[in-house]
Amino acid sequence: LGEDSPHAARPAAWIGERGLLLHRKWSPATMAALHVAREAVRDAGWSAEDLRDAALVVGTSRGNAAGWLGPWPGRRPFKLMAASNTIHSEPASAISIELGITGPNHVTASGCAAGLDAVGVAMMMLKCGLAPRALAVAVDLPLVPLLLDNYAASGLLSSSFQPDPYHPESSGFIPGEGAAAIAFESVHEGGPSLVYHVSNSDASDPVGIPGDGGNTVPLLRKALESIGRCHAISPHATGTAVQGRADPVILNRVFPEGARPSLHPLKPFTGHTIGASGLLESVILARFLRDGQLPPNADYLTAPPGFSLPRMPVDAGGPVFKLSHGMGGHNSLLVISP
Repeated sequence: LGEDSPHAARPAAWIGERGLLLHRKWSPATMAALHVAREAVRDAGWSAEDLRDAALVVGTSRGNAAGWLGPWPGRRPFKLMAASNTIHSEPASAISIELGITGPNHVTASGCAAGLDAVGVAMMMLKCGLAPRALAVAVDLPLVPLLLDNYAASGLLSSSFQPDPYHPESSGFIPGEGAAAIAFESVHEGGPSLVYHVSNSDASDPVGIPGDGGNTVPLLRKALESIGRCHAISPHATGTAVQGRADPVILNRVFPEGARPSLHPLKPFTGHTIGASGLLESVILARFLRDGQLPPNADYLTAPPGFSLPRMPVDAGGPVFKLSHGMGGHNSLLVISP
């Protein structure tokens, strides 16, 4: 941002390998999405033939705002690509072109829930028989002056370099760049599996969360009715004051004493990667689950009353719930089985 930026002293998280984001044809966000898409396909062992009829769903909140609202340092873009570089759907188009994916192709833009919703839409496509396999991708690069100005004006940015989302004085999030992708098939062949996705809306407030937890409560109860139990939760836990108040209310209404899951908030490690956050955190969870474990929490974190934040990796003994919330009252839940 430069030392003259009003945000220069704020904490943030960014992609260290800046060269990954530079390309004359594709935008920085598109390049980040392409990188993780290729990694996910490589990890899945898919061939070019496998990719041809795959479904592709990309989730992003801010899309190509990075590099469009202002010049991207070090980039010399092709003028011919100027229109493409400004649209939300370019990452999906680029992935389909570069990887040869000709199946269904969609973009979700449901704010901070976009990444988790991308997985949910992809799961629905497989369940409906629209494709035999799916690639879900999420990306956001929010460290852009105008975006940061707007977050700051809304009172959403943290000034603390030690994020503690459930501390009584926590009042904002640490913005972070992020991209993630996950490849999965309708026929599961071992390892962690995506078993359930559901979403709903609070229909209440454009920026806040209802004091009683809103419709996240019935969302979790519906998942419990379907799945049977919840071993652990990775909550949205952004660090904003409204989220810090709402989450304990939600958790206490849904989980009685003696049947409470452990909590594994991941934004203290990654920052808040906006629309990429739900999928990025799901990928982290899935990687731990491959080893039969759940990720540890930072030592300094404050736990909501009655809940535990394990400081060491713990055994994954059952379904793991991942929650995301989009501004405007959109709630999204993904369940991953070890």
